[in-house]
Amino acid sequence: MLTLVIFTVLLILLMVDLPIAVAIGLTAIGFFLWEGEPDLLIMLPQRMYGGTTGFTLLAIPFFILAGNLMNTGGITNRIFRFAKACVGHISGGLGQVSVISSMIFSGMSGSAVADAAGLGRIQHKAMVDNGYPKPLSAAIVASANCIGPVIPPSIPFVLYGAITSVSVAKLFLAGFIPGVLMGGAMMIAIALMAKPRGLPRSEKADFTELVASTKAAFWPLLAPIIIIGGILTGFFTPTEAAVIVTLYALGLGFAYRDLKWKQLPGILFASLKQTTGLLFIMAAANFFGWLTIHQRIPDAVIQSLAGLSASPAGVLWMIIGVVVVLGCFLEGNAIFMITLPIFMPIARLFGIDMINLGVVMTLLIMIGNLTPPVGMCLFAVDSFARTGVWPLAREALPFMAGILLVTLLIAFVPEIALFLPNYFMPGM
Repeated sequence: MLTLVIFTVLLILLMVDLPIAVAIGLTAIGFFLWEGEPDLLIMLPQRMYGGTTGFTLLAIPFFILAGNLMNTGGITNRIFRFAKACVGHISGGLGQVSVISSMIFSGMSGSAVADAAGLGRIQHKAMVDNGYPKPLSAAIVASANCIGPVIPPSIPFVLYGAITSVSVAKLFLAGFIPGVLMGGAMMIAIALMAKPRGLPRSEKADFTELVASTKAAFWPLLAPIIIIGGILTGFFTPTEAAVIVTLYALGLGFAYRDLKWKQLPGILFASLKQTTGLLFIMAAANFFGWLTIHQRIPDAVIQSLAGLSASPAGVLWMIIGVVVVLGCFLEGNAIFMITLPIFMPIARLFGIDMINLGVVMTLLIMIGNLTPPVGMCLFAVDSFARTGVWPLAREALPFMAGILLVTLLIAFVPEIALFLPNYFMPGM
């Protein structure tokens, strides 16, 4: 009962449009006062500070900065041109190009919102200029850029690894196949709607254009190989990889002469704002997580499940249902911070693999990025598409269904996601 009351209060605060971090923090503070334990609020600064100081979390600001550098440095244009030369002529045309370019770009940036705000502008303009309906174009952009945090590198995987103490390198590897399946599901959806909705396709690129676009995109295409290869060989850690990809993006921007020194202060300030916003949510959510532990909410949930003779499959269905509902109201990183203190002991008790759980939860959060009223990718795309969030969400329904099918497949056939980490990093 207490669990339901706490989360009801949190959702009410969010629905009155309080900032996420403030709503989370006020909920925790209010319940300590209600329980007559104001002395425990002395732990607030320590818990908030402790929630943002893990070494692994250093990767987050650098991946954010890398994404912003790539969006400014012209790398996105080269990737889009390469994808168009490869698949622009197939059924669905530029819609397929958007998915492929997002899959490539996701190998360098770990944020769906950053991808949607940067590469998404190029994708949307190209589709609208070629006769795609604006809401459909915007929905394809929003959905395709949700692949970003699944194919490594990934900010959610870094955060999940920091909270659960599982290997971030294994999480990166585990996300690759689900990310490709996710992109494949979207491409099938676009192909199925191409003829009924009269979606145009580009002319097949000739050999000269194919070579030229590949040459132009060669160094950006090399970035994912450098990142994953370096991690697998032990040359650098995922945290160090974030720094390396940032320097790589910076070097490419100047090498291509698309990035100017005078742009750097603005890029750095934008990255700082995004990082501090995320860290503030993490700090407040860490205190909220301590509230759930102090109130023994995980123990109560475990006892309830044990009393129901729950199975691992039943627990997975519960987690899927909870995260899908929370995804409508909460930003994805906040969902990790709030739910994982409860889910971790339950998952371990029922023998659910923590690596696979991280992939499943990240996929579910991507669905949340497409569901109003708090769909972050919807807002990011609507900021330039101007179609309205609800029409955009309706057009995104086929893509959400595709992501959900992939999620269920990964949840109940964990060998799919675990194949690469078990192959490359056995016994680790």
